[in-house]
Amino acid sequence: MNDIILNTTVSPIDTYEAYWINVVFLINEYISRYVMLFIWLIGNIGSILSCIIFSKASLRKSPCAMYFIASNIAQFLIYNFALLTRIFLFGFRVRTVYFNLWYCKFRNYFFYVLLASARYYTILASIDRYFASCRDALRRQWSSPRIALRFIIGSTLFWCLIYIHVIVFYQTYPNNCLPQKGIYNMTFSIYIVIDNGVLPLTFMILFGFLTFKNLRQMKKRVRPIVASITTTQSTQTIRALKKDSQFMEMLLSQIILYIIFNVFNPCFLLYQALTINAQKSPILQQMEVLLNNISYFLVYIGFSLTFFINIISSSLFRNEFKRLIQIGVFHYRTVQLTST
Repeated sequence: MNDIILNTTVSPIDTYEAYWINVVFLINEYISRYVMLFIWLIGNIGSILSCIIFSKASLRKSPCAMYFIASNIAQFLIYNFALLTRIFLFGFRVRTVYFNLWYCKFRNYFFYVLLASARYYTILASIDRYFASCRDALRRQWSSPRIALRFIIGSTLFWCLIYIHVIVFYQTYPNNCLPQKGIYNMTFSIYIVIDNGVLPLTFMILFGFLTFKNLRQMKKRVRPIVASITTTQSTQTIRALKKDSQFMEMLLSQIILYIIFNVFNPCFLLYQALTINAQKSPILQQMEVLLNNISYFLVYIGFSLTFFINIISSSLFRNEFKRLIQIGVFHYRTVQLTST
């Protein structure tokens, strides 16, 4: 990138172009150094707190909570592996990924595996909510902690195998680490558009709609049943229904978050594949580097906002978070009094 700037100072036009190249380069650097570092911080805090909250005794028995825990663990690994190396790369100019071929391959491999795992754990959670809200008892049996654990393990192994081609076909180029040029680059970009854009949106919207429909029918069935049973049974039924509704609200919020922040990245990757052989000016190349970084920045910020969206959308999650804070404050005061 600096080579481009140095080579564009021959004429007034080149100097003007070099100026804007440098401006775009600095914008990219500041975004990576400060904004992404902030996203890394709140993302780590949010994923750790989410795992603690969903591990509480009142929530961890739910298969949906197990999927949320798995998704937050994958997000935590993404922050501290893929995002952290991106901060070093673009924010502090540590260009190890450009020089070491195997680092380039394995970094991208684990990034895509973790990204797909985090995304499809949420999809599995939406499928679980559909089965849990079904009227058919046989379908409801598919919503259980035992089956959730099997799906989590199976999904992880599945994505580890699916993305093994990244280790084979990713290559280092001058100032870049990209899929091998040619048919593979085009095929991989189209696959990412489908895997990151079309399929997740389709599954999330489909099962979100089906679950919402089942919950509405369930509320209509529960009202006359609650009126005819004892107070204790009625309270337990209402609590179970409210908990299901709370998990569904968190899921719907995450689906909306995904739609907002994850559409640009696969579209930009497809653009890169379609224009990979086109002649591009230095300023356009630098703009593409910035847009590429922003596309991943949006993905990371979408993950980092999950914790805050859960607090806003779910009173159940919010109350558990308050209890966690109260327990922490009480424990801190107890330690202080004991030491005194």
